[in-house]
Amino acid sequence: MSLPDESTVRAALAQFEADLAAAPSLRDAQSVRDKYLGRKNSVVAGWMQLIGSAPADQKKLIGRYANELKQHIEARWDTYQSAAEANLRPAGAVDVTLPGRQPRLGHPHPLTLVRTRMEAVFTRMGFSIVEGPEIEDEWHCFDALNMPAEHPARDMQDTLYLASPVCGESGRPDDRRTMLRTHTSSIQIRYMQTHQPPIRIVAPGRVYRRDDLDLTHTPMFTQMEGLVVGEGISLADLKGTLLAFARDMFSERARVRFRPSFFPYTEPSAEVDLSCWQCDGQGCAMCKQTGWIEIGGSGMVHPSVFEAVGYDPERYTGFAFGIGIERVAILRHQVQDIRLFFENDLRFLEQFPY
Repeated sequence: MSLPDESTVRAALAQFEADLAAAPSLRDAQSVRDKYLGRKNSVVAGWMQLIGSAPADQKKLIGRYANELKQHIEARWDTYQSAAEANLRPAGAVDVTLPGRQPRLGHPHPLTLVRTRMEAVFTRMGFSIVEGPEIEDEWHCFDALNMPAEHPARDMQDTLYLASPVCGESGRPDDRRTMLRTHTSSIQIRYMQTHQPPIRIVAPGRVYRRDDLDLTHTPMFTQMEGLVVGEGISLADLKGTLLAFARDMFSERARVRFRPSFFPYTEPSAEVDLSCWQCDGQGCAMCKQTGWIEIGGSGMVHPSVFEAVGYDPERYTGFAFGIGIERVAILRHQVQDIRLFFENDLRFLEQFPY
């Protein structure tokens, strides 16, 4: 390396200015500054190393030129740094030159999506959506639905009572007990008390049971119960309604099957099976090789229910049905564990398109 002189200092300063002007950011400019003033391998450091091997009459000049270059570069760097920091955006400021970012939006819960679709199916058939209180008394939840006091559904093992039993002279609990409703049939009773036939309603909502939490059960779940009352309503109307629902909700080739059962508020009563849409009734793992999948219960409204609400059972007939919304969601989306609907795991919930 040749010994520095005044022209070398001017050339080094000019090169520093060029390198500094080409720096795209403050971080890159810092690298340029270190190239000239760093402790090792910089321009000034290289000049200072020449002092040891330079002639005695040159040592002082080399030191002077090195210090002169250092002072000019430091002064220029201070000016540049002050200007760069003044132009920095304050914390939290928005750079309007950047492209906009799409906000991450949520969407309805999968059970809400299924409930909305079920409601749409029934409203297209002329049903009205009716809701009611989740805290009920025994008369609306049991007595008016033809459930005698000794019926298993009224046992403390199944029902979540909110008040201690109050016993009358007979020693039996009276009607002042309240509970979390075990079904939305109580909504139908309240509706019939204030409306006269013809009636065509569905009652969706949360219901509560004393169930252990496992793959297929949960203490709180949602169901949709339907009620049709009028003159000349028959079992064929019930079958046609559920068949139309199944074909709209699951598959155009769906078939329904009724199996005799017992419910205290319907007579006759039947469990409703839907032909498996995976195998079209041929038998597969989804339907456990039976070709059929149970979706709910149904039946013709018991005359005692009409008498409880002041309807003439000789004049009016009707049918009722109940379908679990979780059950429909599990079948439609092939979900293996009902608990996934309530654990709020976004990895699961985001799989359902809206």
